[in-house]
This record gives sequence, structure tokens and C-alpha cells, in this order.
Amino acid sequence: MKQVIVVNEALGLPPGKMAAQVAHAAVGGLLNAPREKQAGWLQVGMPKVVLRCGSQEELFELAEKAEAAGLPVMLIRDAGRTVVEAGTPTCVGIGPDEISKIDAVTGALKLMR
Repeated sequence: MKQVIVVNEALGLPPGKMAAQVAHAAVGGLLNAPREKQAGWLQVGMPKVVLRCGSQEELFELAEKAEAAGLPVMLIRDAGRTVVEAGTPTCVGIGPDEISKIDAVTGALKLMR
């Protein structure tokens, strides 16, 4: 079990803003997961990985692929109070779910720097 958060690197979010957006995606993904996936993920220590993509289009494509694969998905759109315009997609939380199912969607992405 794991969870993956994919950040739209093209936005160049400051570290604090990115941390907040990743937290939103992690919590949202957990809340969208079935109870048995929630429990399994909590039991193994809530493993998560933060990855990056290069564009809003890629972020949308990943969210669609994850939904089609039956994974819990939470696309985060910013409220627009600080750094980016309201409604800007910043990241997507995928999972928690089985590692192999998540890797089938996100396995080619690189770690966030």
C-alpha cells in the first residue's frame, strides 16, 4: 500500500505553498479511498511518495488514468489567495491503494526535488 502525490512542477510553487497543496492532496486521497484501503495504508505506516509532472495537461491525464484504474483520486485546485490564480490545478493525490496499481499509472514519473 502507498499513496502518491504528483505536483505540477511548471508552477514553480514556493516550498511552503507546495507543502500545503501536497497535504491537501494526501488528506483528500485518503478520504476518497474505501475504508479497507484506508485501514491497510494506516497499518503499514502511511507510505507516500511525492512525484512531479511538467504541465497542467499531464496532471489532468494522470488523474484520468488513475480514475480509470479505479484508484482513489483527489485533484487539488488552489483557492487563489496567495501565489496562483483561483482554480489552478496544483497537484493530484492518488491512493492509498496497492503499490502495483499506483505504479502502473505513475511509475514513469520522477521524484519531486
